[in-house]
Order: sequence, then C-alpha cells, then structure tokens
Amino acid sequence: MANSQRYTREIARRYRLEAQKFEDGFVCLPNRYVSPDTGATKFEKINLKPTGTILAFTIIHIPADRFAKESPFPVAIIETEEGCRLTTQIVDSKFEDVKIGGKVELVFRKATEEGDSGILNYGYKAIVL
Repeated sequence: MANSQRYTREIARRYRLEAQKFEDGFVCLPNRYVSPDTGATKFEKINLKPTGTILAFTIIHIPADRFAKESPFPVAIIETEEGCRLTTQIVDSKFEDVKIGGKVELVFRKATEEGDSGILNYGYKAIVL
C-alpha cells in the first residue's frame, strides 16, 4: 500500500480519539452509520477523554508474528468516560496491576511497523494508572 502513512495519518480516531455520539447517547469508535441501541442515524463528532476503565482483559502469550517481540502482553477492553468501548494493548504496566475495574490512560504510541517497508503506524495504547 503506497500511501499507508498518509492513509493512517488521516484516520481521525487513530490520532485524536475522535468518536461518534448518536442522538440516543450511544458513543462509538470506530464509526457506525446506525446506533445499535435505537437505530438512530443522527450523530455528532466528539473527542474522547484519554481515560477509561478496564472491563475485561487477557494476556497474549502467542501473538501474531508482528507482535512477537512484545509478548507476553495484556490486551483489554476499555470503556472511556463517555461510554465508548475500545480494545487496546496495555503497555508500561505490571501484569499484576491490570485488573477489571482498573483505571487507565490512553497514550499515543507506535502500533505497528509494515513489513520490509518499515512504515510506522501509530495509535493509542493504555497505561494503568
């Protein structure tokens, strides 16, 4: 993909935690066209606060090849203050500090590196507070 840097740079949710808030109150990231709660189609763009709560987590011991150097590592479902749920890797934290109900901060980090081209992609990861 020749323009992958530009492509990922233009994904607002990846760099600004930009989400959608539907008129029924449902907040989502990534974007949807219809709220699963009520079928509402009108929404506004909002920026999520970079804090949230761990709803569920697991420790990845056998990752995909591109994450092999990082294993083992925790991955969690985080609920932001606005009620949006997202899945992200937890970094710079001890495994024993990763707990359901634990508070996290979302931080901007390198997410992946594309094969031989070495193009870096960035996104959010979580740190336990």
